[in-house]
Amino acid sequence: MPKATTLVVIICALGFAVSAAHAQQTQGAGKLYRYVDERGKVHYLDRPPTEAAGKPIDQLNRQGAVLKQGEAAPTPEQLAAREADKRRQQEEQIRVREENRRNQALLDTYASEKDIEDSRARAIAAANESIRDSKAKLAEALKRQEKLKAEAEFYQKREMPAQLKQEVRNNEREIAMQQEAIDKREREIGAINARHDEDRRRYLEITKSAPKGSGLASAQPVSTAATSPSKR
Repeated sequence: MPKATTLVVIICALGFAVSAAHAQQTQGAGKLYRYVDERGKVHYLDRPPTEAAGKPIDQLNRQGAVLKQGEAAPTPEQLAAREADKRRQQEEQIRVREENRRNQALLDTYASEKDIEDSRARAIAAANESIRDSKAKLAEALKRQEKLKAEAEFYQKREMPAQLKQEVRNNEREIAMQQEAIDKREREIGAINARHDEDRRRYLEITKSAPKGSGLASAQPVSTAATSPSKR
């Protein structure tokens, strides 16, 4: 190859290399970074300022126009507030899911408002039956108590036989047990009424707020005269 041609090739290659290097420099130097330090002094750098971590950093072009406005890193208080808000949202989602589950379970249990009142009547009737049984046993124990007291009269001035002492203790326990059972069942009746009142309130709330055609049962009038269990 002639020397002149070789020289031209070399010059062209050098020109391309210089242009590429200039383009890289221009590209790298095409942005400025601006931030404000703790003393309020504004800094301009041609590289991302590592010393400004946690501060808002603006990106500018060489003419000073803002290309991208930086945002400050969140403070510990802001992070805590975001975390608290996230927890509240999660708790609300859990509450809504649980409420939906309970509502569906209620609708699966009762097909109408009357079903709720029938369930109430059955539960109260069962509790009353248990109370009657305990009252009968209590009456027998009280009668037995009077008989044992009469037998104990003979031993006021001498030692009471061990068997009689044991019978007295057993009878006293029976009286206490039956009275406790009666009190428990009477408290249960109050709980039964409270539970069914709440079920009825929720059932009416769900069915009345449900859109038409949703398949939910419509409320029916309740019979307040139900005093005995009904057969379904």
